[in-house]
Amino acid sequence: MLKVKIICVGKLKEKYLSAAVEEYLKRLQAFCKVEIKELAEVRLPESPSEAQIAEGLKKEGQKILAEIPAGAYTYCLQVEGRQLSSEALAKSIHDTTVAGKSCIAFIIGSSFGLDAEVKQRADCALSISKMTFPHQLVRVILLEQIYRAMSINTGMKYHK
Repeated sequence: MLKVKIICVGKLKEKYLSAAVEEYLKRLQAFCKVEIKELAEVRLPESPSEAQIAEGLKKEGQKILAEIPAGAYTYCLQVEGRQLSSEALAKSIHDTTVAGKSCIAFIIGSSFGLDAEVKQRADCALSISKMTFPHQLVRVILLEQIYRAMSINTGMKYHK
């Protein structure tokens, strides 16, 4: 069974988002094993300098890199990434598994983004949208899109 690991910086705070995450995790059990790893966000001053942000991202990046499973195909969510349709994401996941990968990792950074080393490690730079979303909501959107991709790949009627 395919393993999906979502590595994210920061914890969910709102109960309604946690409920949505739990719902998609329950739905995904039929298709894959999903693990969510929450990493602590590095605390920065109220108005951090560029150097402080870079140092914080570097520390977060080291934690993220340590959590990526060996051999996993890695999607890095970033503003400058490629936008894929749901069908294209489904095809990417399908092609990845056909190529012999049994683990896929998705990375969601902090509000300041991701360290360059994490971006370089990614197999695919993925953008959810050109719009800006709270990082907690991105987790729900990502899980829904993974569920939609699995539904497309198995011919379910969920995707219309």
